[in-house]
Amino acid sequence: MKSLSILGSTGSIGLSTLDVVRQHPEKFNVASLAEGHDVNLLAEQIKEFKPDIVSVRDEDSAEQLQELLGSDKPEIHWGIEGAAVVGAAEGSDMVVSAIVGAAGLVPTIRAIQAGKDIALANKETLVVAGQLVSDLVKQHNVTLLPVDSEHSAIFQSLTGHRAEDIERIILTASGGPFRQTSASELHGVGPEKALKHPQWSMGAKITIDSATLMNKGLEVIEAHWLFDMPVEKIGVVVHPQSIIHSMVEYIDGCVMAQLGAPDMRAPIAYAISWPERCESGIKKLDLTQVGTLTFEQPDMDRFPALRLAFEALKAGQTFPAVLNAANEVAVAAFLDKKIGFTDIPAIVDKTMQEHDAYAPSSLEEYLAADKWARDKAVAMTV
Repeated sequence: MKSLSILGSTGSIGLSTLDVVRQHPEKFNVASLAEGHDVNLLAEQIKEFKPDIVSVRDEDSAEQLQELLGSDKPEIHWGIEGAAVVGAAEGSDMVVSAIVGAAGLVPTIRAIQAGKDIALANKETLVVAGQLVSDLVKQHNVTLLPVDSEHSAIFQSLTGHRAEDIERIILTASGGPFRQTSASELHGVGPEKALKHPQWSMGAKITIDSATLMNKGLEVIEAHWLFDMPVEKIGVVVHPQSIIHSMVEYIDGCVMAQLGAPDMRAPIAYAISWPERCESGIKKLDLTQVGTLTFEQPDMDRFPALRLAFEALKAGQTFPAVLNAANEVAVAAFLDKKIGFTDIPAIVDKTMQEHDAYAPSSLEEYLAADKWARDKAVAMTV
């Protein structure tokens, strides 16, 4: 029996994780939960999975949760510190890190410091502070397993092979809803259209990132840290059908790929049950029904966010943290209809241009770069 703590339990990854847990009561139980947006749903999860500790967004949400649960309630915390308590709580073997954005960084670090294995869906943890997190993983001898479908595919395709035999890793991207939209048309895109992803069901922030291709850029940076891969050996190809989740090319010309239906329950099930496998509940892949698989080069002129992510990774230091923070601010402003779709990468670009990078040596220095970028980006959206 593996005991799980889930950071982001009411988001899309959290819900999919709990669905896998629900299918395997003999394999998994839930020790603690943290959420940030839906207290009513968390109350339902508490009644079903009976965690010992939970965390909510703020003190008002904590009071609301207490009223919903009455006397039969777990220990309740709130805020980033509350999520960190959930991540580090005794009684869990693995933490599923699925809080969206840089808000997941501190709770994930606390979980690592507490010796918990990590199923990582929060790519921003590695984007913002990849070197620090990598060092802590080694220091505390924990296992870091990818949950993103692309990185799970790479992880599976690397198994049994030597690092020195790798030619490159290839991340696949669906291309988002605007893959065939002209540059001029992109200027008029609003949130309603951008939130209609052609393949995946995700939260609003990640869906917008997929539309700009920033999500793929963040995944490039995440892949660098997960697999100790130089930027020159990381490629991206657009694959609209989202059946091949990513690939590894070897020096002999062979390419290993992992295929499956576009359903996050598969990589989640693999991460939380590793090194075993378990039923995930996804629809089995029938290639005769898929028919055709196609591939394209990403257009970094129409979608400069991907180019900016490669540039941030190459520049290193605090640039990835600044890239991520500015993007989070710009996406939020776009969803609030304060800026246009093409303003998102423009704000990120300008914020990076104005940044004086440095080599951070502590969590506080990474967080300082994050705050600087947020303040700078916010000033551009008003």
